[in-house]
Amino acid sequence: MIEKYKDLETLAGKLGIRGFSMKDAGGKVQIAGTTTYALERDLFWDALKKHAGWENEVVADVKAERTDIHGIHTVQPGESLSKIAKTHLDDAGRYMDIFNANKDKLKDPNMIHPGQQLVIPNR
Repeated sequence: MIEKYKDLETLAGKLGIRGFSMKDAGGKVQIAGTTTYALERDLFWDALKKHAGWENEVVADVKAERTDIHGIHTVQPGESLSKIAKTHLDDAGRYMDIFNANKDKLKDPNMIHPGQQLVIPNR
């Protein structure tokens, strides 16, 4: 059963999940690790939930160390603050929350550039 979830191992590396482990334990896949922010943890959980039957097959304990902000997002080509807000805050209308959290880097909510690292406030 662990083979079904091998893609999560690769994702854990990309997200920088430290102490990542995945093993077969008592008929379930046991996953553990630590992220810096909840953002990486949530992205990992979103990927896990795409696997059919995960609810009955996986026991996961992925913790976030920091809770002062949701995380840091690196702007990709074609993104807008509203798209980033929809992805990470589940509400495109919260784009101004992201803008306000990044006033030291942003002067206009309609002007973001690929490569910028933006603070994502807590949900």
